[in-house]
Amino acid sequence: MDILGVLKELNIEYKLQEHKAVYTVEDLQDVFLEMEGIGCKNLFLKDAKKNLFLYTLPDKKRADLKTLPEKINSKRLSFANENDLQEYLGLTPGSVTPLGIINDNEQKVTVVLDKELKNNKVLIHPNRNTATVSIKYDDLIKFIKYCGNEYIEI
Repeated sequence: MDILGVLKELNIEYKLQEHKAVYTVEDLQDVFLEMEGIGCKNLFLKDAKKNLFLYTLPDKKRADLKTLPEKINSKRLSFANENDLQEYLGLTPGSVTPLGIINDNEQKVTVVLDKELKNNKVLIHPNRNTATVSIKYDDLIKFIKYCGNEYIEI
């Protein structure tokens, strides 16, 4: 699905910048982004009951997977595998983004957003790792609601 077309349809303003393929937050250090926003890292996780979570947090913050389950009413979390990533979000490793929920037709993935992102613009991939978009946090919430997925702010 054309994610930029969906953003336009929802009247979500964004700025897009093309760049070389990046697979990690560290890879992005070599790319000069000419846009405003907090860089994000995204972790695709699942628990023992096979519940799926997409955790988006500032790229400079360390994800605490020991305390996260309690905050999201879950049990022990582990990284979901590549097959789950492709099946539920239609994404490949290195391109994980909350915008991937556009492909989650059954709304199986709960988006978990770090509160530090609130009231800011966020820098995320547009479902591919060769570009970055800057959108307002509130517009990301609007997008999540449009997709019908649950979200949790922690």
